[in-house]
Amino acid sequence: MIEPVTIGLATLYNADALAILPQLSGLNALLCAPSYSSGGQFRSDRVQDTRAKYVPTSSSSQALPDFSGDNRDQRAFAYWAARWAAAALQACRRGAVGMFFTDWRQLPASTDYMQARGWVWRGIVPWCKPDARPQLGRFTAQFEYVIWGTAGAVCADETAGRIPGFFECIAPRNRVHVTQKPVELLRELLRVVPVGGCVLDPFMRSGSSGAAALQTGRRFVGIEPDPVHFDNACERINDAHRQGALFEHADTEQEQARLTLD
Repeated sequence: MIEPVTIGLATLYNADALAILPQLSGLNALLCAPSYSSGGQFRSDRVQDTRAKYVPTSSSSQALPDFSGDNRDQRAFAYWAARWAAAALQACRRGAVGMFFTDWRQLPASTDYMQARGWVWRGIVPWCKPDARPQLGRFTAQFEYVIWGTAGAVCADETAGRIPGFFECIAPRNRVHVTQKPVELLRELLRVVPVGGCVLDPFMRSGSSGAAALQTGRRFVGIEPDPVHFDNACERINDAHRQGALFEHADTEQEQARLTLD
């Protein structure tokens, strides 16, 4: 039995997701960014170090640690993802919302795996990165996507107000993980989760989802197998815990206006 680390409203496991998910139940939402196994057209591209695939050579993020599990071919990716998506569905209560990050290469496979294991697909939320590097003679690759669905029928929290289906937000500048997501973006996504509800992230990485959950008064369960990334996540989530819930979603319109202008 793997003992978790408890930090305020967060319960954190330094373990593989498939070892922990069967032990969980009654969660209100899933918010995760699994390894995309992307970053190139051919196998030789996919098996590169993640810093070579996702970070410009001029970026200071080249010094960040690599992370594992990002070199599967598409069939292996879909099989692996279907396994943990099924376990996550069982850990969530009926009506829970599932939010899965993906890139354009894995978008078709991602909508397939979530549905194959019982999630009801509800739509796609684009994340636009306005600071993405333009390319000569090509469309700028500046989007990632959140495919979202539910565990059965929708149980909407109408107190959350009107939530947009598109977000524009720059990627983090000072990262501790190669694929770190902006906490302000994750706070907005969590508006679909009732305040006080429990959010699951089986691929916690740097702990951004945990920080966003605690900042908005939600509980959190995070899983991360890599000890270095787990320690970083614990530190960031502990910082969020010490600061307390900083953001009330009563100011949703004002917060969204700020987010789209950042």
